[in-house]
Amino acid sequence: MSTSRTTVAVLGPGGVGGLVGALLARAGHRVVCLAGEQTVAVLRQDGLRVDSNRYGEFTVAVESDTELREPVDAVFVTVKQTALAEALDRVPAEVLGTAVVVPLLNGLDHLAVLRECFPSARVVAGTIRVEATRTAPGRIAHTSPFADLELAAPLDDFVELLRQAGLGVTVREDESAMLWDKLAFLAPFALLTTRHQSDVGAVRDRHRLELLTVLDEIAAVALAAGTPVSAEGLLSFFDRVPGTMRSSMQRDAEAGRPLELDAIGGAVLRAGAAHGIAVPATARLVAEVAQSAKRVA
Repeated sequence: MSTSRTTVAVLGPGGVGGLVGALLARAGHRVVCLAGEQTVAVLRQDGLRVDSNRYGEFTVAVESDTELREPVDAVFVTVKQTALAEALDRVPAEVLGTAVVVPLLNGLDHLAVLRECFPSARVVAGTIRVEATRTAPGRIAHTSPFADLELAAPLDDFVELLRQAGLGVTVREDESAMLWDKLAFLAPFALLTTRHQSDVGAVRDRHRLELLTVLDEIAAVALAAGTPVSAEGLLSFFDRVPGTMRSSMQRDAEAGRPLELDAIGGAVLRAGAAHGIAVPATARLVAEVAQSAKRVA
């Protein structure tokens, strides 16, 4: 894949996908956003608009459609796990062919789904650390001081074009370790901010003991799964991130949207059970968040 003009599809141009797509379009690449009819109509008329302290305020023109109708060089899959099955209908495998597919989803289970769905494509494990929200169709607020990707494949040209677009990119050798590094932070972050309806600053100040307990549990599960994660390292990261950060699960809960509870919390519980690691504090959090979601629904 050349670093010259590349065609990239974004399946789900929400907070994450919209930011990635907008940065690539601003860098001169052809971006095709795949979404529902309402979002497609807005994007065709108004483009993608980003409001970011890091990248500034800008609007870019992108193509958009409800379905992929021609081959592309790469596809970013950026829908929520709860919408993945339905969204994949927008990408016919015979049209996609041998493209690079980069899912930026939470959890551990989506890679197997995508590799089965797109047997001819190159599905590359990816993660992103970012706080970005779709405030309206085609409108993205990027509120974290970072937007950092990790990819578990040596795609030199692709990595370079992402860096040239302004994204931080790290290449990892072990996809399982990469996914666990993300999940080990994301699970306590999402579960605790959602359970206590507060930002990460309040969690680490007012609920620190609970945070420490959950970090110990998740680090033990990650270690049993083959990833040398330490509770001390996780806590250090928690203490460094901006205190105003809120999780997407928390926002989904407040808006009454489906939660990625199974993809995030459920993944930890399943791995704990598989490796014989007790995670009572994490299990309690998952149950409490689930119960709160039922009351809202």
